[in-house]
Formats: sequence, structure tokens, C-alpha cells
Amino acid sequence: MKCPARLIDSHQHVWWHGRDDQGLVADMDEHGIEYAWLLSWEIPPFEDHPAYHGVLDPRHMRADGTHAGIPLAAVLEARERHPKRFVAGYCPHPAVGDAPALLEAAAKMHEVRVCGEWKFRVPFDDPRCIELFRKAGELRLPVVLHLDVPWRKKEGKPIYDPLWYGGTTANLERALQACPETKFIGHAPGFWREISDDADERTENYPKGPVTGPGRIYGLFDRYPNLYADLSAGSARYALERDPAHAVKFLARYADRLLFGRDYYGRELGRFLESVELPLDAAEKICYKNAERLVSGPGPFGQSWKPEKDKNATPP
Repeated sequence: MKCPARLIDSHQHVWWHGRDDQGLVADMDEHGIEYAWLLSWEIPPFEDHPAYHGVLDPRHMRADGTHAGIPLAAVLEARERHPKRFVAGYCPHPAVGDAPALLEAAAKMHEVRVCGEWKFRVPFDDPRCIELFRKAGELRLPVVLHLDVPWRKKEGKPIYDPLWYGGTTANLERALQACPETKFIGHAPGFWREISDDADERTENYPKGPVTGPGRIYGLFDRYPNLYADLSAGSARYALERDPAHAVKFLARYADRLLFGRDYYGRELGRFLESVELPLDAAEKICYKNAERLVSGPGPFGQSWKPEKDKNATPP
């Protein structure tokens, strides 16, 4: 695939995996990324897990030993320091406080343009989530969803995974049906394992081997024009790399609905995309046009954000 002139990272975090905001911007410059959607990850005490502590900012540890994750304040701090390199994202926990009101306040007071990252141990179709998603649709904020399934089979039996988020594609479908005006962006292992129709029989978090047939996300894309997906993290890349011939067809078929994203650093996804043959117009949609279409122009309260070169940025 010929690389287009522009590249937007639609899924990124700050003070994450050992890098501060300067380190993130330097990495973006190194890999030719114009700007990124910078997403929060709110972790209430009852959803915290020590496995994440080593990759998050110690400044946000609570006195009770739990971690607050990547709060909105961290996103806003980074954007304040690099205003032309980051679009602010924020998603409040749907079970804590008045989440729709918090999201609206963030959009109004802080020019938040993305509802994300939604990464919570609540089913997508919980009524509290539906209310939050409807508010995001009203505010014209795309919602970035993290999906990790609660069960995976082992020796024919379902094994519970305590680090699940969102539920299953059935929960996702009900949310899509309930919120047709809201743009959803699928992400994470539970979403991308469903690229193949053998997902229910696979024990791995990141299945390998050829795609055996169109998985559930095909039907979701075909039935719901408000569903998008980002190619971030290992989950999307592994789903594409497991069957490169299938990946070419998938990327071409859904080029209008796919967004380049990393959720980390480096250029592994870029290298894979360069290895496949896609028309330039499809590559442009995936690498920047779809992301820009979702966040550029006037915001819900009249703010207008458009990418401009950051005069303080490190030269690429």
C-alpha cells in the first residue's frame, strides 16, 4: 500500500508505557504522524487491577492503593502543552455520577471531541451506557469502545476472564440498535477476534491462523452504518497478519469505516499496511480521511478545531 502524505493516529494515550507527553510527540514525529486522538481511561477503584499499574502514571495512584488510570486532567495537560498535536478524548464511567452530564460538560468547557476510551466492566447495552452513548451522538462525538469478552472456551468449557470489558458482540449490537445516531469505533481483542467465524472455538486472546470465514464483525459492519473500527494495538494487527490475503479484501471492503491507530508507539501497523496492496483512495481513508471526517470542523458548542503545524514540535 502506498503511504499517503498524511497520517492521523486515532487511538493514543499519554503518560503510558514509560513515556511522557514529550516522548509521545517525539515518537509521533519519528513516524510521520500529524496529530493524534488522545484518549482517557477512567478506572474506578472497583475496576482497578494491579497488572496495569506498571504502565500507568504513578501520579494517579490513590491512597487506597488503586490507580485512577488516565484521567481527563492528564489529557488536557498534554493538549495544553501541544495544542496542535492532540484532539482531546474523554469518557466518564457510566456507573459513576451523571456520566452524560459529565461528557457534555467536558465537550463544552474543554473542547473534548471524542468520547473515549470507553473501557469499563459494564455491558455495552446497560441502560446507563445507552444514555451516555446517546449523549455522545447528540454532541457528535465518536465513541471509542474497548471490547474484551467475559468467557473464552478451554477444552470445550467457558472460562471466565475477570478483565472483560463491554461484554460480547451481542451486547455491542444492541447498543448499535439503540443508538443509531452515535458513531461507534470498535477496538481491542474481543472485537478483532470476531473477524473470523471460528471465534467461539478459539481459546487465545489473539487467535492465529487463516480466517475460516467471515466473522460477526462483517455482519455488524454491513447492518450498522454507525459502526467503525480502529486498527490500533496488537489486536487489530494480529487479526490482519493472521491471514494477509484476507486482510487485503477486508481493508478494501471496509475502507470507509477503518481508522489508523496505534494505542502504543512504533510503526508495526504502518509496516504491515505498506506490505499489502490497496488503492491510494482506500489508503487515504484509513490513514487520515475517516478520522478527520469524524472530528474536524465545528464542535458541538461552536468550537472549531483543525490541524495545524505545531510551531513547538520537534522536526520529523
